[in-house]
Amino acid sequence: MHLRLALALAAAVAFSPVAFSQGGLLGLTSDVFQVNYSSNLDRGDSYVDMTNSGAHTQAVGLVTGSSDPATNICANLYTFDAAAELISCCTCLVTPGGLQSLSVINSLISNPLTPAIPSAVIVKAVANLTSPCDASAVTPDSLVHGLLVWNTTLHQNTSTATPSYSLTETAFSFAALSAAELTHLTSTCGFIQANGSGFGICKGCNAGGLGASTSGH
Repeated sequence: MHLRLALALAAAVAFSPVAFSQGGLLGLTSDVFQVNYSSNLDRGDSYVDMTNSGAHTQAVGLVTGSSDPATNICANLYTFDAAAELISCCTCLVTPGGLQSLSVINSLISNPLTPAIPSAVIVKAVANLTSPCDASAVTPDSLVHGLLVWNTTLHQNTSTATPSYSLTETAFSFAALSAAELTHLTSTCGFIQANGSGFGICKGCNAGGLGASTSGH
């Protein structure tokens, strides 16, 4: 059962009226909103790879437009430290069937808002359709399906006498995107863009895939 409510948001966020449920945007757990983490960044890099499956449809929120698999997706990335502080945001354009990737160390935390460089981060990805892509301007009626994201990161092997680290790869987990969460992500990113003096803007993506070999320390 979905209760549709009209949500009035702050003028700085400037959302259009859209349908919400108590469980999130339409109560959906989907590829529109995905979450993963990277750990042991003091030991080695982590990598994010993403593609556009071509399953784009605007049947999210109040938008019911027809499917257009030829449409590019904006992958909006929000990086948090372990204290739940948003330390960077940026966006990547992902074409259907294309492959984009980034280094967590060299992109997501290379220019953080806060001076400390974290050894672990949470990365949240929101997929939308707009031009130009802007991680501070994602609206509920611009959300789209079709983004797929993977993460590689290092984990310590506890079975060895000498500490060593092995690479693991997992897909980002699908989650339900609430109105409050979307407001928090976009408004905080907007604050970073306006007041961070250039800090807190990550470097974005490059074409191709990234990974790493097992690292021993």
